[in-house]
Amino acid sequence: MRKLIILFVTLAAITSCDLAPTSSNTSKAKRFTNEVLLGYTPVKDQGHSSLCWAYAMLATIESEHIQMGDSVNLSVDYIARYQLDEQARFHFLSKGFNRMTLRGTAPLLLRLLDEYGIMPYDSYHARDINYNALTKRLEMLSNSSRNLSQMKQRTERLFDERIGALPKKVYMLGAEYTPLEFAHSVCMRGEYLAMTSFTHHRFGEAFVLEVPDNYSNELYYNVPIDVMMKRIERSLRTGHPVCWEGDTSEVGFDFKRGVAELTKQRPYTQKQRQIEFENHHTTDDHCMALIGIAHDENGKRYYIAKNSWGTGNQYGGLMYLSEQYVMMKTIAIVVKNINM
Repeated sequence: MRKLIILFVTLAAITSCDLAPTSSNTSKAKRFTNEVLLGYTPVKDQGHSSLCWAYAMLATIESEHIQMGDSVNLSVDYIARYQLDEQARFHFLSKGFNRMTLRGTAPLLLRLLDEYGIMPYDSYHARDINYNALTKRLEMLSNSSRNLSQMKQRTERLFDERIGALPKKVYMLGAEYTPLEFAHSVCMRGEYLAMTSFTHHRFGEAFVLEVPDNYSNELYYNVPIDVMMKRIERSLRTGHPVCWEGDTSEVGFDFKRGVAELTKQRPYTQKQRQIEFENHHTTDDHCMALIGIAHDENGKRYYIAKNSWGTGNQYGGLMYLSEQYVMMKTIAIVVKNINM
């Protein structure tokens, strides 16, 4: 466990991408004044899947389009199908060496979308699906298949049964698209930039971020933390959402209250960020879409995040992350690649 204090073991075990942590805090809702709140599609519930990275990056793309006056609501299940299909192939050809997992990072979503396309939520949406059980079933099919062709046929049947048969076309506002054409109409290659801030690599260069879920070796551009914080604020104030990836295992991250705050005083510096990352006290747990800026009654700044754990908290599924929490506990962000 990343927290070695026994009293915290249970809490640390459940604060992960695929399960909303419970809270015993019953205090009344904290009062915020929203300075910026971008448009967003309905808050979704990822259930027990580990697909937060897909939910968060799609939510970021959706809010970007709402700001442009174009409403799109995109299918996580379509992405999950192709991610699992890809992993089943790797698992078979590597004789089980490559692990099969639903976890990932936000840039992985962009790569999958560019390669396989996307569909609207209403066109391809599974209900009550257990993706963990589906993943285990795929491993069994991979292990028992004689060749790649047989495995492909078996996995396609399994996907059709569990997730649903894929429509051949996307129909939107009287137009007809292939999934790839539709994907490229909502998000083009190079439209977003992944950024991080750690000193074990040089600033101003891109590197493969060394976190467990980055098994696809996605690149992140490395900048000082003050540059990253300014980029987050400027993006939001100019109408561009930000995909956030970071640590939710802190005691001060409270889904039920809808607030994330640091409870232990420490220097809020680049050096301290690095120490906590290298000591595994800052971990890559979860992804959300940042869609706004707010302040509390004392003028303290918070960033508003759209979560994917359902609507069962004080703010209908939104979270208010303190500025200090974002500064210290952000692993990476994905922002619109524009001149700012």
